[in-house]
Amino acid sequence: MLQTQNSSQQFDLLCACVAVSPAPQSIARITDRTGRGVNWKDLLRLAEQHGVLPLVARNLNAHADELPSEIRQQLHFADEENIRRNLWFANELRRIADYLDEKHLPAVPYKGPALAQSIYGDLALRSFNDLDFLIFPGDFERAKLALSELGYRPAEDLSPAVERFWLRKGYERAFDSDAGKNLVELQWAVLPYFYAVDLGIDDLLARSRRTSVGGLEVACLSPEDSLIVLCLHAAKHLWTRLIWICDIAETLRTQTIDYPLLISRAQSLGIVRIIGISFWLAEHLLKANVSPPAQKMTAADLQIPVLGQQFAARLAECATYDLDSSDYFRLIVRLRERRPDRWRYRWRLIWTPGAGDLKAVQFPEPLFPLYRAVRLVRLSRKLFRM
Repeated sequence: MLQTQNSSQQFDLLCACVAVSPAPQSIARITDRTGRGVNWKDLLRLAEQHGVLPLVARNLNAHADELPSEIRQQLHFADEENIRRNLWFANELRRIADYLDEKHLPAVPYKGPALAQSIYGDLALRSFNDLDFLIFPGDFERAKLALSELGYRPAEDLSPAVERFWLRKGYERAFDSDAGKNLVELQWAVLPYFYAVDLGIDDLLARSRRTSVGGLEVACLSPEDSLIVLCLHAAKHLWTRLIWICDIAETLRTQTIDYPLLISRAQSLGIVRIIGISFWLAEHLLKANVSPPAQKMTAADLQIPVLGQQFAARLAECATYDLDSSDYFRLIVRLRERRPDRWRYRWRLIWTPGAGDLKAVQFPEPLFPLYRAVRLVRLSRKLFRM
């Protein structure tokens, strides 16, 4: 019982430390908690696990009077390492974005340096490990060639036939360079096809704007689209890391959101519940200011607080999900408020081959429809073992 209480207090302190501009009550929580025997190593481990160490470092240094000197030093070293890594990624973003512009290849960077600069206002306040670019699927081959000319190569070798198939049913390809693995991702969809959220990449790119990253003007998603994409990404992982909720909370704080437009798009996509749970977690865990229109939207669905409490409890316990488990699939179904969307998800999940199915058996391209049978057999075996 004592261990559970201590874990709850650690998580409460962590939540108080993850805002760019903490509210007075959060600052009071930091001051109060840090004067009562914090296990600093556990707190920093928790912060790193949740991807929020830069924010925690900034707020502990600013508001925790009794912070031990060795912990301050550890935070200083972590900060320096994060800044060096982020500056490298920012330089790579400029280099790649410039080159894609020269090739007349529309590409919108999101997450990474663009997100850090636009909503956190400082590259040093968010950690990231890759660069993500949204592109038109028809531009993939040209973008792949452009990356190769910059020293990047696909993280995995695929035959031309499999790559064509993946462009239809997948959503991203990772690229390595001599500097490391999986440093760049080209994405032609926000989620895999089987999630049944048909958010058109054409619309996202058409509505994109411009923002400044390190003095370079680059494309960025509109505030409403960015918020939707962040909520979908967090939902795909069932909100298991605090950084994804921080991104949503800081977007609500810093961006001018057209809420009627946001709600209209969420309704058309059938993701009102996903947006609502994201807002509920941002409000209840991080004290984010959720606008009255958004609150009205979330209040209309009684499942939102029920699921929000469930995800918040698992988040506090650092519990993860097996993304191939029946429990995960059932929860994803519960996230959709419309019955047709739930059935579309189930149907696509059963019949849409994934990367593992393509590796399990090799068919010539004319026989690719047989991968549906492979998918069904492998999925049945997996679920039967559970």
